[in-house]
Amino acid sequence: MTPSRSEFITVRGLRTHVRHWGREGAPLIFMVHGWMDVGASFQFIVDDLAGDWHVIAPDWRGFGLTERAPGDTYYFPDYLGDLDAMLDHYSPDGPVNLLGHSMGGNIVGLYAGVRPERVRRLINLEGFGMKATRPEQAPAHYARWLDGLRQSVPLRTYPSLAAVAARLQKTNPRLSDRRAAFLAPHWSAPNDAGQFEILGDPAHKKAGPVLYRVEEVMACWSAITAPVLWVEAEHTNMWEWLGPKEQARAEVDRRLGHLQQVQTAMMADAGHMLHHDQPAALARLIEGFL
Repeated sequence: MTPSRSEFITVRGLRTHVRHWGREGAPLIFMVHGWMDVGASFQFIVDDLAGDWHVIAPDWRGFGLTERAPGDTYYFPDYLGDLDAMLDHYSPDGPVNLLGHSMGGNIVGLYAGVRPERVRRLINLEGFGMKATRPEQAPAHYARWLDGLRQSVPLRTYPSLAAVAARLQKTNPRLSDRRAAFLAPHWSAPNDAGQFEILGDPAHKKAGPVLYRVEEVMACWSAITAPVLWVEAEHTNMWEWLGPKEQARAEVDRRLGHLQQVQTAMMADAGHMLHHDQPAALARLIEGFL
């Protein structure tokens, strides 16, 4: 495996963990992970990169080794603020190659429209977005958020790293034993009772108060000036978030129509965690695009 190093920086008041691979001063690829994941998740793609790159992958607030946010709700715009601060820290003088998976793909898609001058090329791995909402859903949605504030949402613990690895493979049956064993100690840590806890703030599992406003997101996508590589997985389960597959396919294609320069690709024999399932093929696709 390509060796990595960790560092901690302060990002908007939070102690933030950042993982690095490759040579300082080499062309930069900034990679951001999805929901309930960590920066180390990109290890397998990095292992298959053929070129000379400096890859930087942070843990988002409340995930991995990054400090949890104060309060009881995670607001999506905070991820944009964190990303902006991190890019100012690591690449203050020039645009970056920016890659995001799932939730991270949604974040980088918004960011590239808000700060188009900061992005050289954009790679979105399965960052479809959420189902469109209507204003009249707001009262019930706010009520759900208020109800959630009264409840605790503990995360399950596991007796061993082997059990954590087995849990990862239950979610993704394509994940090999070797890769699951690598991810388990990055994805969890032992608590005082000797049980392994997932490194994610349980507050992430609660509904936020703000509806997903798809046309606002599309306005940001329309403002992206960087070339975009859009990658989907053949066996993704992300349709569950968007509705029946045929209807969801039409909506995804509609959203892609807001991108000025987009190259699309379908990753065969891969599920939503395509960077775990087909890292070699994905690495070739990424390098060809960059």
